[in-house]
Amino acid sequence: MQVLRFSDLCAQGRARGQRVFIRADLNVPQDDAGRITEDTRIRASIPCIRMALDAGAAVMVTSHLGRPTEGEFKPEDSLAPVAQRLSELLGREVPLVRDWVDGVQVQPGQLVLLENCRLNKGEKKNNPELAKKLAALCDIFVHDAFGTAHRAEASTYGIAEYATLACAGPLLAAEIDAITQALAHPRRPLAAIVAGSKVSTKLTILQSLAAKVDRLIVGGGIANTFMLAAGLPIGKSLAEPDLVGDARAVIEAMKARGAEVPIPSDVVTAKTFAADAPATVKAASAVEADDLILDIGPETAKRLAAQLESAGTIVWNGPVGVFEFEAFSHGTETIARAIAASDAFSIAGGGDTLAAIAKYGIEKDVGYISTGGGAFLEVLEGKTLPAFEILSRRAAA
Repeated sequence: MQVLRFSDLCAQGRARGQRVFIRADLNVPQDDAGRITEDTRIRASIPCIRMALDAGAAVMVTSHLGRPTEGEFKPEDSLAPVAQRLSELLGREVPLVRDWVDGVQVQPGQLVLLENCRLNKGEKKNNPELAKKLAALCDIFVHDAFGTAHRAEASTYGIAEYATLACAGPLLAAEIDAITQALAHPRRPLAAIVAGSKVSTKLTILQSLAAKVDRLIVGGGIANTFMLAAGLPIGKSLAEPDLVGDARAVIEAMKARGAEVPIPSDVVTAKTFAADAPATVKAASAVEADDLILDIGPETAKRLAAQLESAGTIVWNGPVGVFEFEAFSHGTETIARAIAASDAFSIAGGGDTLAAIAKYGIEKDVGYISTGGGAFLEVLEGKTLPAFEILSRRAAA
């Protein structure tokens, strides 16, 4: 995918003295008092901001935060806590500017944070009038918010249409490179792990990957539906019996390509869904009517781990069991450690996946950890993200 990269513009000296508008993803969780509880996204935005400042640009940064009502400012929607955290991380004051759409005063070497962009009327629906006003604020638009790359909004898409130059920031460029390496030009075998509670939420992803991957590992409630499709009992486990036909079609599509969807041979069950419920390992064919399947069994985990350790590329989205409960976490831990031990290029995304990576301390052993939930899933579906589309089009113009 060909896009203009901000790093190249800076290296060429083309950002010096220019007004640079960075769309970052600073949408961080806060407690009831408005204190930031986890600042990963803010820290991830720092390299792009430093790059712009070091290049001698006049720098404007904005982001959404939460789901504010357009045109109605409320203190809880303010980026003020983000401005404070940015100030601490950068070691300099970061002024927060309100009512900025009609003009921003910022000089080369200066940095300002523009108040929550979703407060602007027309932001969500990508109003052309608003987009043109945003584009007029800058000489260079930098999209560095992969978490919003699947949305065509005024500050993510419209501004890129009308800005003099539109490019990808280092965070977005890294996502493009990782996705290309994993899906467009993978080293084979290509293995994908898709887990979650429902097939319906990830059916299009499974169908898309069935045409590309060599091994499609399913987990969680999704695996239960595939077990039904394979004629296995699942007791009272979470599943979608009406989608058994779709699951069977995915299995057949993989089989037609000489690939497979490994079905669990053993599982870990409980009689109730609780952290302290007694866990029982049993053959997949021996699941009883009142059993809940809450994890894959050790035999299945060992078999899948061997497949992952010999893979060339691994895409991971979702834990394979209820890993939050210790007794039902061993399948996910085995999978995680196999990915960490593999020589494959691995890319992981999704909130629960990132939580599992953090729990088992394998951050440094995963090739790339995606910062976007919805955007990552849409890429797996085979969709072209609006941000990628507009930046590619502008680069080709």
